[in-house]
Amino acid sequence: MKKKNIKILLVDDEQDILEIIGYNLLQEGYQIITAQNGKEAILKAKKELPHLIIMDVMMPEMDGIEACENIRKIPELSQTIIAFLTARSEDYSQVAGFDAGADDYIAKPIKPKLLVSKVKSLLRRLKEGELNAETLNVGGIEINREEYKIIKDNVEIILPRKEFELFYLLASKPGKVFKREEILDKVWGNEVIVGGRTIDVHIRKLREKIGEDLFKTIKGVGYKFEN
Repeated sequence: MKKKNIKILLVDDEQDILEIIGYNLLQEGYQIITAQNGKEAILKAKKELPHLIIMDVMMPEMDGIEACENIRKIPELSQTIIAFLTARSEDYSQVAGFDAGADDYIAKPIKPKLLVSKVKSLLRRLKEGELNAETLNVGGIEINREEYKIIKDNVEIILPRKEFELFYLLASKPGKVFKREEILDKVWGNEVIVGGRTIDVHIRKLREKIGEDLFKTIKGVGYKFEN
């Protein structure tokens, strides 16, 4: 997909942040839409159907966490990439963001060039085309990559995008133990700078949502860190 066709919704209550980020992304050729609170973000998202939303957490009217949860309920926006841009870096804040359905968490302050690099990485899947329609049946569960669904005993398990992609990766190669750098490259992209704690958070949430027993039925579901 060409840059000129890619829509990015920027959401922040600080006008200068919108202007700085918007200017740098406009220079890259993207279409930019802006909103200054969560409620406005939902309205703009419904109208414009952006490919990527970069959203602050702490905002008036409605914060980013609640806005993200509401956006994830809109079928037309189920595949929209959502990244939080915020000065809050506490673990509980990141967990809340991932639980709400966010795909990434970008800490302020961030240099414009690094932000542009992050955006390119997040949008990389759009350049590569739509995800291949593929369904895995492992450990008694069905994992539908096209529709981002996990089904066990006719019950659908809902996962945020990054948790789904991580689980799909681990389940796609039974018996394989993945290294840290491989997980980061395949799930987050090799241009994204994240640490091992990001993987830890997602693994922990997966175990809670999928269930420890079910998680272990998929042979090789695991990862290891190498120095």
